Amino acid sequence: MQVLNGHRTIRKYTGENISEALLRKILYSGTRASTTGNMQVYSIIVTRDESMKNQLSPCHFNQPMIKEAPVVLTFCADFNRFNKWCRMRDASPGYDNFLSFVTAAIDALLVAQNVCVAAEDEGLGICYLGTTTYMAEQIINILELPQGVVPITTVTLGYPAEDPPLTDRLPLDAIVHHEKYSDYSADDIDRLYGEKEALPENIAFVKENNLQTLAQVFTEVRYKKSDNEAFSKALLSVLEGQGFMNHQR
Repeated sequence: MQVLNGHRTIRKYTGENISEALLRKILYSGTRASTTGNMQVYSIIVTRDESMKNQLSPCHFNQPMIKEAPVVLTFCADFNRFNKWCRMRDASPGYDNFLSFVTAAIDALLVAQNVCVAAEDEGLGICYLGTTTYMAEQIINILELPQGVVPITTVTLGYPAEDPPLTDRLPLDAIVHHEKYSDYSADDIDRLYGEKEALPENIAFVKENNLQTLAQVFTEVRYKKSDNEAFSKALLSVLEGQGFMNHQR
């Protein structure tokens, strides 16, 4: 519980390397994650090489963690390996569809979370990067991912060179519903988001962007409709190219 409740996003790392033995220990813990039907339809690409990090960096909008962390992990939805096993055992795989992509993506995220918790338990710091699916096609080319494999998320790993405060979270009442979904009234929204909106750093965030509300920062700066639509179109194209949309034919 202490590791989970004390999670901090670490973007700055010391120069200390991560031993291969420790990395394998952490990755093994990742593989103990829950997985659909015990298929383990995911793969993890470990990047240590500086030239490879340099290639990946633009795919993550050149955030410095990619080059500075000793290890970069790309978690992929992967039906390629499972499909090959099926065919070699006289079984006909039917996983060239969107549902199978979702299944593999969930598997990849579960193992990624296990890896993050295991790493923090060993005193390492992690940073989750949500840019992976935005630039999936470029990452596929750099990492030479075959058909049936799609990058889902990226995590940087290293010994922390900073001790940032805990990131704010919504109260539990905002997240948990009992028995059935209870929709939110206007008063509920005001109450549940009030503390987040009142944080000094978020007030400053709004002012820096010359906006009126924190919600506008999300809709007009961080996650704009036009960007969401463009990245959605690109990802759907990737899924088709990687063989996960054949149900539409």
